Amino acid sequence: MIELVRHMVKGLVTDASAVSVNAVEGEASVLIELRVAPADLDRVKGPDGETLRALRTVLSAGAGQRRAVLELIEPGMDNGVGGGESAESTGDEVTAE
Repeated sequence: MIELVRHMVKGLVTDASAVSVNAVEGEASVLIELRVAPADLDRVKGPDGETLRALRTVLSAGAGQRRAVLELIEPGMDNGVGGGESAESTGDEVTAE
């Protein structure tokens, strides 16, 4: 799933070398933390968060039976694993059924 997210995001951003994807796996879920260059944050979020929501939808299709959560970590919000807040204020989580 990390490679799927990395591939999709690198096609959206202007600085592909700054894309960083980290996965924290649990028993029934996986948290995927995404970091991009500050200049690319708006490109990944999209208008009204639509692009980020679409990334989460595609991720849910690839997650199978596991619950997958995609967080876009903004610079300065990097407090450790899961400590940052999602840049998308809707708090959307993706769950494959």
